[in-house]
Amino acid sequence: MSLSTEDILKNAFAAAVAVADPQVIVPQYLAKIFPAGQEPKGKCLVVGAGKASASMASALEAYAKTHWPTVELEGVVLTRYGHGSPTTSIRIVEAGHPVPDQAGMDGAKAILALTKALNVGDVLIALVSGGGSSLLTLPQEGISIDDMRMTTEALLRSGAPIEEMNVVRKHLSAILGGNLARVATAQGARVEALLISDVTGDQPADIASGPFAADYSTYQDAFDILQKYGLGKDLIPASVLNHLQQGVAGEKPETLKDADLLNAQVTNHVIATSYKSLEAAADYVRTQGYEPIILGDTITGEAQEVGISQAKLVHEHLTKDKTEKPLALISGGECTVTIPVGFKGRGGRCSEYLLSLFAATQDLPTIAGLAADTDGIDGSQKNAGAWFTGDTRKASQAKGISPEPFLKAHDCFGFFAELGALVETGPTLTNVNDFRIILLNK
Repeated sequence: MSLSTEDILKNAFAAAVAVADPQVIVPQYLAKIFPAGQEPKGKCLVVGAGKASASMASALEAYAKTHWPTVELEGVVLTRYGHGSPTTSIRIVEAGHPVPDQAGMDGAKAILALTKALNVGDVLIALVSGGGSSLLTLPQEGISIDDMRMTTEALLRSGAPIEEMNVVRKHLSAILGGNLARVATAQGARVEALLISDVTGDQPADIASGPFAADYSTYQDAFDILQKYGLGKDLIPASVLNHLQQGVAGEKPETLKDADLLNAQVTNHVIATSYKSLEAAADYVRTQGYEPIILGDTITGEAQEVGISQAKLVHEHLTKDKTEKPLALISGGECTVTIPVGFKGRGGRCSEYLLSLFAATQDLPTIAGLAADTDGIDGSQKNAGAWFTGDTRKASQAKGISPEPFLKAHDCFGFFAELGALVETGPTLTNVNDFRIILLNK
């Protein structure tokens, strides 16, 4: 029996998420990093942060119980509220994301203290995934958690892409930007960091703002980003501006650089990426008779503009492509949503992109699409994203629901909720950025 278009959309997303499951990939990489007979000696400290990190920790514990029975694990891992996973030796701390809170700062303090207690020959295993930047909020001296929260909120509202937000965070943090690797190596410890990437390019310095990686950005870059978005003293606390200005003047130590890692035992392993997930979805849709076209995992920009751009691609493929098979356009990359002053908005970047695509393809009744965040949460609500098919379009017309007012109000959640077209998975306990698929049924 052939599957419905809705089922194919949802199954493609499920395939993308499954290939990044920490319970599968963490044991595979631990076996490579620590071959038989080369398990950790001395103290084995496990620390980490991110939406997938608790699941990574539970996978590590299960592996160690079987393969490292004499190794004693201890540690602290931070994750977003609702993204916990059962562990015995490793303490899981749930905290605020994307706006940091006191629970996150207390957990980050505990991680820093444990890292400072390492000795020569000890091993630190880091479990890092997207979301770690907010969760590992431990401000530099003189900056409070409230100051960090205000700065994060201002950056979120400005529409700054996540890459630029993280440049600022690195230069306000005692942990990010390689600072935690600096502490561990100063103690003579070996560091093996396992990273699940949710960023374009999959560079360790960018994943959760690189707590264990050399950083390419500078204080000047961070200061310039605030200026670029008009974030001055009316929106950014004086302590943050003063700290960045002191860094620009050379009065504060820079984030970790490549030269600092000479002769250090630090290795970052990227164990899951957005592109691998796109390939898994492509493999699935082939089994359903579609010819997949992966547009890339680096597609960014304002969500509504990306939706319009991909609508143009759809029109081009439908008019020019001579392939007899139906097509599936698959892409990843993190869009942004700039919320004007006075608007609250409901939803997230995936749902907003999809509503923009829906509005720009009203002359194409047979296409279908889905966009969702692989961590299971898209923006302000509890849905992962949204989907639509030809039947969804008919339902919107029957109910007299037009997409334009919802786009203007940035209420993409409200539109798809009215039509019963939300993707609701709950926390997936992984995070490899956003997933988008458009099915072109000719």
